[in-house]
Amino acid sequence: MVRASFWFGWILSLQVALFWCWGVPSAVALTPEQQLVLQAWRTVNQAYYDESFNHQNWWLTRDRTMKQQFPDEEAAYQAITKMIATLDEPFTRLLRPEQYRSLKVNTAGELSGVGLQIGVKVGSKSIEVIAPIAGSPAAQAGILPHDTIVEIDAVPTSELTLDTAAVRMRGKTGTNVSLIVQTADQSPREVILIRRKIELNPVTAELHTENGRKIGYLRLSQFSAKAAEELGENITKFKQQGATGYVLDLRNNPGGLVQAGVEIARQWLNEGTIVYTVDRRGAIDSIESTGTALTDAPLAVLVNEGTASASEILAGALQDNGRAKLIGTKTFGKGLIQSLFDLPNGSGLAVTVAKYETPNHHDIHKLGIIPDRVVPTPEILLESAATADDTQYLAAVKELLDN
Repeated sequence: MVRASFWFGWILSLQVALFWCWGVPSAVALTPEQQLVLQAWRTVNQAYYDESFNHQNWWLTRDRTMKQQFPDEEAAYQAITKMIATLDEPFTRLLRPEQYRSLKVNTAGELSGVGLQIGVKVGSKSIEVIAPIAGSPAAQAGILPHDTIVEIDAVPTSELTLDTAAVRMRGKTGTNVSLIVQTADQSPREVILIRRKIELNPVTAELHTENGRKIGYLRLSQFSAKAAEELGENITKFKQQGATGYVLDLRNNPGGLVQAGVEIARQWLNEGTIVYTVDRRGAIDSIESTGTALTDAPLAVLVNEGTASASEILAGALQDNGRAKLIGTKTFGKGLIQSLFDLPNGSGLAVTVAKYETPNHHDIHKLGIIPDRVVPTPEILLESAATADDTQYLAAVKELLDN
């Protein structure tokens, strides 16, 4: 049996090798444009989370693509984009050099434009709002999570990719961009926004006194590279000032760096699983707590329909481990993890490499997380968050005071 298995594997390897030589010219003969396309194919082939590649022969897709002529980089980009489009999964995408640089800058904590985090609406190719950045032109104009962006400067978003839509909304500070926005079943409306530089200060921290008890209020707007360090400093400061409970506000937090979410979970959890990741072969790996919690004081977490991705990892970890009660409305439901890969000419690929599950193996993608106590989202401005007008915050405080 062992010998038969060995020979089967050897024959299969030989077949693959022959197929490779037959389908693609030798590496010596490849032009820079061909190398770019081939490297993009290889990256997806090695990393993409769906081993069926959307139920298609991914090797045949490579051969068909490599038979084309690529007279310049633009032709190569178009070929890569068309190849990836066959996966029918919007988060795996080509990032041209400008887009790639911009994305890496954003996760470092800087952003310019109108302040919208966008995605692709489930079941369609429409561009939808995940969440507006707190204090941004988009937030001030009343754009909401799950709103549909119908047009950008008179260009239908049905003709745009996720990244080209994002690029169109960016621009020089002080310039205008016109959006046609639709909320649920309402009529589309025009919103004119003035672009500006948006400082992503990921943490807002205030020490409140509620019924004689000190409550640390921490709002986390995005999981940038600075988020865990800043949050940890404020938890420690509030602990020294006598905080007996905490409210962690993840409302309208669209996510960001998954590692930042993991590090923040470890600031609240001394033990237990934080998240499970499931790869293309169904293999399950876990990320665990490390005994580094900064406080064991009671915690309530505010979530809503704009709480997405890394925010859902954090919220799910705290809920399933019994560390916190979740207050608010069902979260967005983005449960796929992307990694960034460099391509030879300064461009890159965002590739979905896994999906994640909460510690209780709840699949978040397209489903979201149901809070322990459902409280409708109040129609208030950002400056009214965590005040007497914020019914979700008041419910979180009551949860802490009752414990």
